[in-house]
Amino acid sequence: MKLRYSLAVLIAFGLAGCQSILKEEPAKGTLPTGKKVLVDDGTCPPGEVKQVTGATAGNPRIKECVPMPKG
Repeated sequence: MKLRYSLAVLIAFGLAGCQSILKEEPAKGTLPTGKKVLVDDGTCPPGEVKQVTGATAGNPRIKECVPMPKG
């Protein structure tokens, strides 16, 4: 139970740093390492949005579906 709560808090704080939802991913090489953006390009199920995290050169970006932020 504590793990679920901790995960929910981490996701909430992570999404709080994302100011707007983009319609497509930023071009390759333009997303700084560790920077997270939300992308609503239709690849995630309803009620979710893709979160993309920038990575270092030679490493792939981290892409995952997360709950759509409220508000």
